[in-house]
Amino acid sequence: MHISIADDLKKRFHATCAFRGLKMSQVVAELIEQWLIANEAPKSADLKR
Repeated sequence: MHISIADDLKKRFHATCAFRGLKMSQVVAELIEQWLIANEAPKSADLKR
């Protein structure tokens, strides 16, 4: 996956991840999971209930 973000935002994100000993990809994956939990459309099986 490739995304475009402002250089300042990337630098801050990189620095904060490094400070916490985390990989940027780990944090991005967690954020995507959290966003999907809050925003994903219900599956068709869930709609039938």
